[in-house]
Amino acid sequence: MDKISIITPSLNQGEYLEQTIDSVLSQNYPDLEYIIIDGGSTDQSGEIIKKYKKHLAHWVSEKDRGQSDAINKGLQRATGNIVNWLNADDYYEPGTLQTVANQFNDDTVNVVCGRGKVIRDGQVVKISRGTDVYPNNLIKTIGWARIDQPETFFRRRVLEKTGLLNFKLHYVMDKAWWINYLLAFGLGGVRKLKDILVNFRLHEASKTVSQSEGFVRETDALFLTLARQYDLLLETEGLSLLSDINHIEDGEWQFVSDGNSHLVRQVLHYYMLHRVDEFYYQHQQKKAKIGLSYVDPKLLHTEEQALYQKLQWRCRWIPVPLVKLMRT
Repeated sequence: MDKISIITPSLNQGEYLEQTIDSVLSQNYPDLEYIIIDGGSTDQSGEIIKKYKKHLAHWVSEKDRGQSDAINKGLQRATGNIVNWLNADDYYEPGTLQTVANQFNDDTVNVVCGRGKVIRDGQVVKISRGTDVYPNNLIKTIGWARIDQPETFFRRRVLEKTGLLNFKLHYVMDKAWWINYLLAFGLGGVRKLKDILVNFRLHEASKTVSQSEGFVRETDALFLTLARQYDLLLETEGLSLLSDINHIEDGEWQFVSDGNSHLVRQVLHYYMLHRVDEFYYQHQQKKAKIGLSYVDPKLLHTEEQALYQKLQWRCRWIPVPLVKLMRT
């Protein structure tokens, strides 16, 4: 069986950390490398980590530049053939690592995507569908990129192409990593499972609950950065008008350069269509109309062309007050 490296970034999650650690160690996987990178917690996290230190390949508690920086420290130490990180408030289902390892026995597999339970107040509120993969549509998979990171495991050799996480990202570093992977490798090495691998916890202090706008801003920044990196001027203009952010600072980070310009242009039109759809359902018809003026339907597949036509008709003929009334 392949060695598996799991990294847990941690900062003041002592309320949940022990369950996270136990869920990893109780897998009883025969070749596990478990790394915990704590950002200098001031709660009980340090004592919890020390309790399990003899089972850890490495651990440290020191100030860092945030979650992405902590994960990068772990990735740089990881020696397993399979890698992932598990945040300090999530926990694995029994048998997860064995299930994942069985799939990686096929050397053509680079990524294994499972499903997860979403937990709130100790109750399962939904079962995730897992990372979105649209068969035979790489462009849509990138343009509408959504990754369920805790249940998406990578072969470590792909890091040579994807690189480390962008430490400037605090919300969608996993999405940026996923896009980098797709640009470099496409969909051929991705395997989706129906198995439930992870329990993803929602609570008031979690970023998913308390800082949801951060995810939107950083995702806009990712695609604006992509447009500028490939010198796509029209798409850069459209994305700039649709977002309230700027691109990630020049020289700090870029996507891998394996994508060709035409593919990236199509990806950006898929993303703009996705944002138009969101703006329409948020009753922001002005922004939706602006976005539609930049989307070229000829760059979309048939199903998304139909969505484009539907949104165009609705934005033209159905006023916002009527939309709101229809949804009450």
